[in-house]
Amino acid sequence: MTRKAVDEFLKDKNIESEPENKTKKSRTRRKNKRKKEANNDQEISLEQWLWKCACILRGQVDAPKYKNYILPLIFLKRLSDVFEDELTKLAEEYGDFEIAKEIVETDRELVWFYIPEKARWENIRKQSSDLGEYLTDAVRAVARENPKLHGVIDRVDFNATEAGQRILPDENLKALINELSKRRLGLNDVEPDILGRAYEYLLRKFAEGSGQSAGEFYTPREVAILMARIMDPEPGMEVYDPCAGSGGLLIKAHLRFKEKYGEDARVEPLRFYGQEILPDTYAMAKMNVFIHRMEADIRLGNTMTNPAFTYEDGSLRRFDLVLANPMWNQDFDQSVYENDPYGRFEFGYPPSSSADWGWIQHMFASLKDEGRMAVVLDTGAVSRGSGTQSANRERDIRKAFVEKDFIEAVILLPENLFYNTTAPGIILVVNKKKRHPGEILLINASYLYEKGRPKNFLPESAISEIAEVYLNWQEKEGLSKVISNDEAARNDYNLSPSRYVATKSEEDVLPVEVALARLREAEEKRAKADLALNEVLRELGIQS
Repeated sequence: MTRKAVDEFLKDKNIESEPENKTKKSRTRRKNKRKKEANNDQEISLEQWLWKCACILRGQVDAPKYKNYILPLIFLKRLSDVFEDELTKLAEEYGDFEIAKEIVETDRELVWFYIPEKARWENIRKQSSDLGEYLTDAVRAVARENPKLHGVIDRVDFNATEAGQRILPDENLKALINELSKRRLGLNDVEPDILGRAYEYLLRKFAEGSGQSAGEFYTPREVAILMARIMDPEPGMEVYDPCAGSGGLLIKAHLRFKEKYGEDARVEPLRFYGQEILPDTYAMAKMNVFIHRMEADIRLGNTMTNPAFTYEDGSLRRFDLVLANPMWNQDFDQSVYENDPYGRFEFGYPPSSSADWGWIQHMFASLKDEGRMAVVLDTGAVSRGSGTQSANRERDIRKAFVEKDFIEAVILLPENLFYNTTAPGIILVVNKKKRHPGEILLINASYLYEKGRPKNFLPESAISEIAEVYLNWQEKEGLSKVISNDEAARNDYNLSPSRYVATKSEEDVLPVEVALARLREAEEKRAKADLALNEVLRELGIQS
């Protein structure tokens, strides 16, 4: 709506512009109110705030389900506060807050999204009765006004009953609303990934031990940041995550891109694509990408059996970058590979007990001719089967990837980073057009961590060091080594960084998972030496 159109609108409505001094006073009052709320935010940490919210639900719902109630309300409050920010901005332009509201009611294209009156947080706070019904109607009203949020924000029925009793009584909902109201979540009040941070905290605190493996769909924040750094997306790229979870990997790629290019309208944006099998987690991913204003297409379904992104001829759609953290060592029936209509498993069928190299092949088939991918896997994915005398499916698939020169790097992560295991994972980097043909960079970052509670974490210094080594293709004593494909072949395609890089850690006691991995490698090496020795003894006639 142009300024002229606004003037005509005001005239038609018989609304007179407020005097300039009154406008300034109104603007100052609103700014002071927001400043006071922002100061209140600083008095309580995010973790303390979320803990208080969770305590309100204690005894009403199971702890692993806390996030299903808290996160949609945080999302709703974030939307409401950002909507108010946009109204305030329009008020500064047009002279009055109430006038701005009238204008937006007429032309909703003036704002990023529209929040109906019923769903605005100030009105939710005023509601004193029938709150469960009111909240359910409010989130449904938001979904009606914003089709992208249909089936996302309105998944929870706050008025639901079980055995004739309300699951979450109004008094608990009212207490939760009051606690959430203590923090303002506008554009300048909190970090952009507030929803992801809240999700991470609630998952860490309440999802462990719930009977559902949290690590199936969540990648620790610092691991996601590292992957975004090493993939380093460029303008116009299409980025894909076939097991998107809560959308963390896509969001970190988006934030990395924004960090480099800012808000420059001349820079072609990234486009994001993801698929997730769990409905609640899919909804979280949709909320996350919406709140970050990402151009993202997230779909629900089983990627391995029914990939959502295909071309008109039925073939797999291909992308510039793939980032993923699939469930490790997942079980899939052999029919998934044998009856695949997309031609994904040309390098071989992985064993039923571990789909790691099935996922890798799906991602590889989803890459453009110059595409790259980074995937988080169990450490065994790069070493299982090496040194054995008999055929091994995983080793043979790994061998084919090395011989065709697609494996670019392997990064060994520290132990106890992930929520569902203490095992140290790896990041496998595959590149269809490698920067250094015939070479593989191995990075042993197993000691680059700081202890946390309950999990270890990668500090910023470690993220920067690992990314620099990868991007600059560096050999660093005690951290990284470049090997040739031929050297990988001599070691029977064992690509475990700990086999090639001795760390400079001063600890005398190795982590259990690292020690077991080294023991397996030593046993494989011994078996290979025994085989060679027996062959020599037979040739000498000493042994039959």
